[in-house]
Amino acid sequence: MTMDQDELLKVRDRYDAEMRRDAVPDAANARVERVGAVVRQTVPGLGWNGVLWSDLDADTADAEIAAQVAHFRAHADAGGDGEFEWKLYSHDRPADLGDRLRAAGFVPEPPETLLVGRTGDLAALSVEPPEGITLRVVTDEAGVDLMMEVHRRAFGRERPRIREQMLNLLRDEPDTIEAVLAMAGEVPVSAARMEMRPGCSFAGLWGGGTDPQWRGRGIYRLLVAHRARVAAARGIPYLQVDASDDSRPILERLGFGVLGVTTPYLRRR
Repeated sequence: MTMDQDELLKVRDRYDAEMRRDAVPDAANARVERVGAVVRQTVPGLGWNGVLWSDLDADTADAEIAAQVAHFRAHADAGGDGEFEWKLYSHDRPADLGDRLRAAGFVPEPPETLLVGRTGDLAALSVEPPEGITLRVVTDEAGVDLMMEVHRRAFGRERPRIREQMLNLLRDEPDTIEAVLAMAGEVPVSAARMEMRPGCSFAGLWGGGTDPQWRGRGIYRLLVAHRARVAAARGIPYLQVDASDDSRPILERLGFGVLGVTTPYLRRR
């Protein structure tokens, strides 16, 4: 059953507190810190660098944006990645924060809908694999490379950051990731992962992509249900997705509710 508006607002507040304001690093070598009115993550190599949360107003926003640009420029000068992201949510303030980010040289990526569902409800879904499809849990580099092959076909681009992140998690923190492939015989046709940070109420569903020739057969639903069962066994109450326009209607039919819209603002060196 989909959450009503009052419950969604309470869940959004919990999400902001746990996953943004009090965020934990998404990799063993990452550092999350609160600096003034901003929470940011800094990581060497190809990991995710960016701003997770902010508490700004019209008087403080521009100076804080400049401070984060300077921080990540220094990080790049020291050998870090030259790109970072300001993850903006539709309820963030000030209301013109997106305009201010663009004026500072950030480029918005396509917006996504932040969806949340109750893990218990989703784990109870009765979803049978389509004929000829089996699931394979990914535990090693060979499996990660099969996932990247699916992503190339599904999204039309390489994803070296995701590959590096997954390899690091499987090596350093295997209990925090569930990566799974849908296989047609020995051919990977769909792939997805779930990230579960210690002590968090939300498991994040990421990277769900299916080969265009295999879409419309229920494989995406199958991967959601599989990950929901894993999260339920861990006692995690909610699943969270940054959904594309293609995924959103499927997830809403499964019972996910809308918390808002999130837009990645990227700044490259």
